[in-house]
Amino acid sequence: MSDAILFQIDEGLARLTLNRPTRLNAFNADLAMAWRDATAEATTRSDVRAILLDAAGPAFCAGGDVIEMATTMGDGAPLTELAGVINEGIRSLTESAIPVVAAAHGTTAGGGLGILLSTDYAIVGGRSKLGSLYANIGLTPDLSVSAQLADAVGRRRALQLVLQDRLLTAEKALEWGLVAEVVSGADAAEEADRVRARAEEVARFWLAGAAEAYGQAKRLVRTQPSRSFAEQLAEEARSIGASFDTPDARARVAAFAEASAKKPR
Repeated sequence: MSDAILFQIDEGLARLTLNRPTRLNAFNADLAMAWRDATAEATTRSDVRAILLDAAGPAFCAGGDVIEMATTMGDGAPLTELAGVINEGIRSLTESAIPVVAAAHGTTAGGGLGILLSTDYAIVGGRSKLGSLYANIGLTPDLSVSAQLADAVGRRRALQLVLQDRLLTAEKALEWGLVAEVVSGADAAEEADRVRARAEEVARFWLAGAAEAYGQAKRLVRTQPSRSFAEQLAEEARSIGASFDTPDARARVAAFAEASAKKPR
């Protein structure tokens, strides 16, 4: 696998690290293909039950590599093709039944925002900034930003981001519901380490618990828009029955029932 993404599996946890730090992990063709391949592998391996996405260097992801766009692309066709490759990885994460946590220290902008939105639980640093910024260079949102941002923060707030030259502070992103947690540190380097450490704690929490149930809960929420209300109710009923048939759920339900029976009434 390309060095543009570092890929490691440790006791059920797949860690994917965006690794173009000198370009703020902006996507070029090499990173796009590595992203597609790494996400496909992480979401199809039987030994992976949680995924952690982080990044090397001072930022999480600055979106697309604008310098490479300007110097190597004669028209928009290669950019459309590149976005399609990255979108394959986004779909791998969002359509999987594996929970994904992001450790997004530093800046997240442009298509990087779409990458963040493709994870299920995002942790950022106190110094982090998040925004769209596409229109600043005459481009339109891609990499799922228009597909997912309004669901995350509401349509009016999504419009505020895509129609203004605005980067949200970490606290504002938390207030809007764009991220789940904010972690601070004494300096940028310590803060990045703490963000990564907290993200791993979240992933290990999933792994130590009913990881498959967390994954199925993620799948139910992520795939709900494709079903009517009645279809969603039916899928919930099917899913909880299937979960009950797993050895892990049987053991947990029995243990809960036994503990409840012993409590004084």
